[in-house]
Amino acid sequence: MWAWPMISLITTNSMPCSNCASTWRGSEKVASRRSLLAVTGSVAAGFSIAADSAKFNTFSEAHAASDAPRWVWVQEPAKYVRCIAIDAMPPVVSRSPVALGQLMKGVGRARVERVGVSVGLGSSFFSGVHALRPRHLKSMPSFLGDLLDESQTHGDALVYLESDSAADLGDAARRLLSVMPAWRQRWSIGGFRKENRAQGGKWLARNPFHFAEGFGNPDTEREVVDRAVVVPGQGEPAWAEGGSYQVIRIVRFATDLWDRDSVDEQERIIGRRREGRWLDGTPGEEQPNFAADPHGKATPLDSHVRLAAPDRRNPPPMVRRSYSYDRGDGDSGLIFSCFQRDLVQGFETVQHRLEGESLSKYVLTTGGGYFFVPPPGDGWTEAFVRP
Repeated sequence: MWAWPMISLITTNSMPCSNCASTWRGSEKVASRRSLLAVTGSVAAGFSIAADSAKFNTFSEAHAASDAPRWVWVQEPAKYVRCIAIDAMPPVVSRSPVALGQLMKGVGRARVERVGVSVGLGSSFFSGVHALRPRHLKSMPSFLGDLLDESQTHGDALVYLESDSAADLGDAARRLLSVMPAWRQRWSIGGFRKENRAQGGKWLARNPFHFAEGFGNPDTEREVVDRAVVVPGQGEPAWAEGGSYQVIRIVRFATDLWDRDSVDEQERIIGRRREGRWLDGTPGEEQPNFAADPHGKATPLDSHVRLAAPDRRNPPPMVRRSYSYDRGDGDSGLIFSCFQRDLVQGFETVQHRLEGESLSKYVLTTGGGYFFVPPPGDGWTEAFVRP
């Protein structure tokens, strides 16, 4: 019987200086909407999308027409990632002008050459302002089989950094936190994409179980936006239109146990060949017809890919962007990340379908969280500082 080894989760907190609390209280009193917008305006160029969506039939058309910088998660994945979850330090409130201004300033400092940055807001960010909270945003629940460590889960905000240079990524993380005395780091994790490459219009990488993944993602930017970006008419707060729900799951892999199985057994558990071809012989870039295999003779009914998307020709409305991690001492796995316009129809529907899958004894989710990534530009900040 396999037993999960003792999990050691390391959290690094950036502690403020001893006299900062009084400074924050004073700053809180004099902070103004003008001062916040001055800060956010200085980083707007890094976020801005210059399209007027009213001129187009769909948001994706407006996005495609813009020559402004794209969301980090729409661009090709970089080799390395760093996820930094942060909390506002009492008595400062995370949505206050002081804290929000520091957050945007930190993001601006982190956005150096060759580093992509995005920000996600956790449910606790909206404490006391429920009318502004995206309607599906909440603390990530513990699903069947999870063993969540609170010190590695949730956060008022998540700063998501990507780069092809590990050194640049580390420098960006330091620059971020250096101008945010009202915030402390709750948890952080770094990852990498092994064999990061493009194939058939999709960006693929090899996970710690030796399988290429990424075949389920759309192969055009317009399709990515259609699946992931909130549009008018969804019942979301006006400021959230153009944003996206992000899910982070820190999933530990039992690689020693996994490697005891034959490659054939591993492929039946996943539902694909290691290189991506489907078990019925369909090329990885195409979609199999599971309806022609109702009893699971070719692809087992409890295989991961079949449970996640029973109808591969109508895939779940979400976009994956995952990275492997290795913290040593046998603690390695996947930083699962996905984006969607609807958290319930996207990630949560898939996760519930995966309950009881054959893969479950090889993986253990220990942390992560739900976050909402605001729309490009700094206009969304005004919703939090209106008198």
